[in-house]
Amino acid sequence: MNGLLGAVAQNAIFVVEFLGIVVLLFLVGYFFEKYQNKKNNVTERILSTRKVAMIGMLSAVATVLMLLEFPVPFAPPFYKMDLSELPVLIGSFAFGPVTGVMVEFCKIILKLLFKSTSTAFVGELANFSVGCSFILPASILYYLKKDKKHALVGCLVGTLIMTIFGTSFNGIYLLPKFAELFGMPLEAIIGMGTAINSNIVSVTSFVCLAVAPLNLIKGTTVSIITLLIYKKISPILKEGHRS
Repeated sequence: MNGLLGAVAQNAIFVVEFLGIVVLLFLVGYFFEKYQNKKNNVTERILSTRKVAMIGMLSAVATVLMLLEFPVPFAPPFYKMDLSELPVLIGSFAFGPVTGVMVEFCKIILKLLFKSTSTAFVGELANFSVGCSFILPASILYYLKKDKKHALVGCLVGTLIMTIFGTSFNGIYLLPKFAELFGMPLEAIIGMGTAINSNIVSVTSFVCLAVAPLNLIKGTTVSIITLLIYKKISPILKEGHRS
């Protein structure tokens, strides 16, 4: 009984930490947008009715893409690839970083409604926080000046930050937390990586050889698709927004 209560308490604390990260990242986007809007004499509300509607639509698309995940050959099966950041990045380019964070969060909530967590919420936290480490810098740089150059630089910087942050965050926090919540030795998780790549012998080599390539491929793929299609679909997204 004590063990069960302890497990419930651990999961509750983790969920609170998760929500704390959500609030923190929302505030980062909010204060940046507020400052930039004031600087440019923009009176538009950060979360207008139009934006809220678009957040709902983009979140639905992102959820579908998140559910269409697939394994990668260089990482254990609990690491999977998806393109759910595509509508998130497009939304944040169109409406700002706050919209990006909100779509990222709503995507996780919707995913949990359709498919419960299989990682004690660790995978969901990873998807949200690592996704935001890509979306926020990319959209902030684009928000400074909305042209092709800033879109390209934003995507490059976002991909680089996501790769570095995602790799570090997995090694320092997510993998140990996953092992703790599941009562699984960290060595056993590393062993799953070793079975795929004999060069994986530690947490450091695990995240460098399995996690870093995943984030790099994901960021690059989402960036390329966004840069190719954004200008074509942004007028549709923004139709009626200014009015």
